[in-house]
Amino acid sequence: MADDTLDDDIPGGAPDAVSAEPLSRALGERYLQYALSTIMHRALPDARDGLKPVHRRLLYAMRQLRLDPGSGFKKSARVVGDVIGKYHPHGELSVYDALVRAAQDFSLRYPLIDGQGNFGNIDGDNAAAQRYTEARLTPVGQALLDGLDEDAVDLRPTYDGSEIEPVVLPGAFPNLLANGASGIAVGMATSIPPHNAGELCAALQRLIAEPQASDEEIAALVPGPDFPTGGVLVEPRESVLRAYATGRGGFRLRARWETEDLGRGMWRVVVTEIPYQVQKSKLIERLAELIAERKAPLLADVRDESAEDVRIVLEPRARTVEPAVLMESLFRLCDLETRFPLNMNALIDGRTPKVCSLRELLLAFLRHRREVLQRRSRHRLEKIAARLEVLEGYIVAFLNLDRVIEIIRTEDEPKPVMMAEFGLTDTQAEAILNMRLRSLRRLEEMALRRERDALVKEQKGLTALLGSEAKQWARISEEIAEIDRRFGRDAPGGARRTAIAEAPEIEDAPIEALIEREPITVICSKQGWIRAMKGHQPLDAEVKFKDGDGPRYGFHAETTDKLLLLSSSGRAFTLGADRLPGGRGMGEPLRLMIDLPNEDEIVALFRHAPGAKRLLASSAGDGFVAAETEMLAQTRAGKQVLNLAPGASVAVCAPVSGDAVAVVGDNRKLLVFGLDELPELGRGKGVRLQKYKDGGLSDAVVFWKGEGLIWRDPAGRTRTVAGAELAEYLGKRATAGRMAPRGFPRGNRFA
Repeated sequence: MADDTLDDDIPGGAPDAVSAEPLSRALGERYLQYALSTIMHRALPDARDGLKPVHRRLLYAMRQLRLDPGSGFKKSARVVGDVIGKYHPHGELSVYDALVRAAQDFSLRYPLIDGQGNFGNIDGDNAAAQRYTEARLTPVGQALLDGLDEDAVDLRPTYDGSEIEPVVLPGAFPNLLANGASGIAVGMATSIPPHNAGELCAALQRLIAEPQASDEEIAALVPGPDFPTGGVLVEPRESVLRAYATGRGGFRLRARWETEDLGRGMWRVVVTEIPYQVQKSKLIERLAELIAERKAPLLADVRDESAEDVRIVLEPRARTVEPAVLMESLFRLCDLETRFPLNMNALIDGRTPKVCSLRELLLAFLRHRREVLQRRSRHRLEKIAARLEVLEGYIVAFLNLDRVIEIIRTEDEPKPVMMAEFGLTDTQAEAILNMRLRSLRRLEEMALRRERDALVKEQKGLTALLGSEAKQWARISEEIAEIDRRFGRDAPGGARRTAIAEAPEIEDAPIEALIEREPITVICSKQGWIRAMKGHQPLDAEVKFKDGDGPRYGFHAETTDKLLLLSSSGRAFTLGADRLPGGRGMGEPLRLMIDLPNEDEIVALFRHAPGAKRLLASSAGDGFVAAETEMLAQTRAGKQVLNLAPGASVAVCAPVSGDAVAVVGDNRKLLVFGLDELPELGRGKGVRLQKYKDGGLSDAVVFWKGEGLIWRDPAGRTRTVAGAELAEYLGKRATAGRMAPRGFPRGNRFA
């Protein structure tokens, strides 16, 4: 008995009921089911109505609650409760988030839901709880539902079978392209920007008139997205055409700004529109960070003066700079310019995911509208036929009114008698028996005949409509024209918001033009703490350091200079002199400013001089000449310049000023050869400088052969080796050289 109970508790029943199959196949089938469910029921919109299931169920539930645009509002909690209770078996938070977004005029170009209460704002603040907000349909949302009672689309049982829901909405409004969509599925994603409904209607009319219209012709009518927050589209026209033709690409969107003249040559920039899906509060924070970190040298201050509209005030640091130059620099540094990706991936006919061109999505909408028109017309014909049958029975009753009354008064079963005597159908006889006495008037008979004639005329028109493809497209054209009248460019709020322009051709201003030029003295300690003291201070002046630390590098520079740092691993890093900490404190560690690994040591730190060159060499004796411009790095991670052999490190980073190279090894052998024997590279291992049996390279220097090789001896005296004495050490590159002359520094270094 206990064993039977145990078997009943095992999922799948008794052990002999378990089926064996390979794990890979079982996982593959289940993962495929999950992927299909995510693609079709969660992430990708339907190309016909442009909705995902949660949005479709939201609108349908609000229609069932009679939340039409002319009705009163109902609590959002009531709507969400109906959706998750009847149609959408998921969490209420996801449903309410979908409701909130459908009501935000800064998220959707044409909101589907009219919200009352706090539905969030462009700053990124969240909406109030669903018990505090109220909602009803907008005219756009209602247009998506028009025809639902006329068998326009298929209905299916809900998840528990207790209700029915539409598979797709009739969708008189081109919602997919007008409001856009975004989503991430399994192995695919979609990102469709919003567009102007009037432009879409013009493109639809063009396709109806000429189905073979090209992508270029369609793109001429739909020049680009139309975002609810406005902005300026600066994507090149060729790129827009290519994106619409392939269904993939992107659009550069900039904030809209204007210059306010303050008099006396002073001005400021006011941003009135920001890019789509950019939170204004985070944008302000980012601008403030740029000012604090000195990354926006032209910007002095930023203020948010927004009320109902957007108003961000940007104060320039100097009035001599052009406003366009200021904005171009900010466009590169923050979300005043964004790129909206285009990936027009949608479910075609509700089943097949496909990346479509703009033309294909418009044609999918037109095919759906034609199917809806045909189904509504057939449904109406069925209703007309049923009504005509009843009307014919009524007319027969009026023509034989006395006999009909007599039959009803005298017969126990009047229906079969009337059917046999007047040739009525069961439906007609039942309708006559249910007729009210007040309808037995002459005027009622005339009204019935007029109604019959009108229905017959409508029946002929619908029959002709279903039999003619041209008439069907003409009717669809009329419906699109009505949508254009209600929501197009001439309707309230229908004008294009996003301007289309070309990015101005402004040359990149050099950093020197963006930074106030001031002299500084750069000081770096042995432990890598760096600072910049104002002015050109004496390099031998006493400077305070942390306990256990001391001076290592010190040189004069200007705030417009760039500093180059070479690490022992051969990576070059770039620092802006204007971003160095002030000289009042002890400075800041270099490792906080660049991504310098802890195991790397600083080999050289110097001011970059355009056109200058450096001799780079490793401890293994390999090296080359590199232009300092090639050593400049654009990121914190630096740039690999000198490739090292295993176990080697950077030994030399010497300025190139001369025509000869002197190399000394750990074995104190000195070799002098011509500079022209070294290659100039941007990156590499280089060539062999000197040959060693053991040890490696100690130091190298570039000098003028005519002036001789100069170094300081241990006593501090200057020693010069020139003429015949220098000739003893001349040789070919990669030879061993000779022992250094007496008095050469014991540290084997020239400096």
